[in-house]
Amino acid sequence: MGGVTVDGMIRVSVYYPSSEGATFDHDYYRAKHVPLVQKTWNPISVTIEKGVNGPHVAAIHVTFASMDEFNAALGSPLTGDVMADVANYTNITPVMQISEVVS
Repeated sequence: MGGVTVDGMIRVSVYYPSSEGATFDHDYYRAKHVPLVQKTWNPISVTIEKGVNGPHVAAIHVTFASMDEFNAALGSPLTGDVMADVANYTNITPVMQISEVVS
């Protein structure tokens, strides 16, 4: 993280921006993709959002105890399966935000 010290929990948010021609299968995402994320990375918590009004059709927030735990999760041999599965539910290029939980 470019020399930034992070001592707290980490929340990784992945947003799926709305756009002309965007497709997103919320049922597949909830029933198949998110359980794969949970199995692969074993986070503290996972929250799924279905966009109602705004710039995103969906989002997921995945919480880890630390940056080290997040980095270790990404090192899982199944991370490639998680990334490859994206094409099964959307044609949207996701946008990721990594944040330190401060409150």
